[in-house]
Amino acid sequence: MGTDKKILPKRIILMRHGESAGNIDQGAYATTPDHKIPLTEEGRAQAREAGRKMRALISAQSGGTCGENWRVYFYVSPYERTRTTLREEGKAFSRRCVIGVREECRIREQDFGNFQVEDRMRVVKETRERFGRFFYRFPEGESASDVYDRVSSFLESLWRDVDMNRHQVDPLSELNLVIVSHGLTSRVFLMKWFKWTVEEFERLNNLGNCEFRVMELGAGGEYTFGIHHTEEEMLAWGMSKDMIDDQMVRVNGSRETLNDCCTLQLDEYFDLLDVTDDEE
Repeated sequence: MGTDKKILPKRIILMRHGESAGNIDQGAYATTPDHKIPLTEEGRAQAREAGRKMRALISAQSGGTCGENWRVYFYVSPYERTRTTLREEGKAFSRRCVIGVREECRIREQDFGNFQVEDRMRVVKETRERFGRFFYRFPEGESASDVYDRVSSFLESLWRDVDMNRHQVDPLSELNLVIVSHGLTSRVFLMKWFKWTVEEFERLNNLGNCEFRVMELGAGGEYTFGIHHTEEEMLAWGMSKDMIDDQMVRVNGSRETLNDCCTLQLDEYFDLLDVTDDEE
């Protein structure tokens, strides 16, 4: 059992894979298993550029070079396009910066079934729009709610890793966790993390290829997008004003502050007409 002091990650960075063959030709899924869909050359270039930007961001915000005070630990989906994205992205990081990589099956793409016939999938996705993106389960595949369950399990494991200091990071170094995954999986991860509702999840737009979003530990001990991202960016992601306000409170607020500012959705479920239990 780990005995070292728990070191909270300074940043948790979610990144989607680069452009894949399936992104430019839906017919690729009819002949190639989803997990074997490769990156395009453009996708490889996107990953290398994203790696350079990510390293520059971490280094600049940490106020030093890699050898001084920051390290990175990667979690990666087992799909070919995410693994290749990490290989290309990783070219921006020296070996000394990277303290570990773990392939994690629970952050794989939503399962859409087996080989995907393009015409049939078009009809299926139209049905999903009518049914609702979160609860619609693809024939022979998963719903977003199924993905939510396995991502929840992954988060429990991630926090056990943190609690037991399995990342083995030097206490003097900032720990950065980078999760290289997929668009829907990343949105579900955020839904679970920030306790967003199904309706709030349905608002969210997908990440672009090799787009990454940075959650940083705020002064009050809460993770937030409000340090590295603007309110305009979050609005473009599909976040509501309440969701954005919550992110901004997290920059300096503690859990107690959040509880004071958040109605915990009471107004949606209860008619709070009075503040007392006394009856007339």
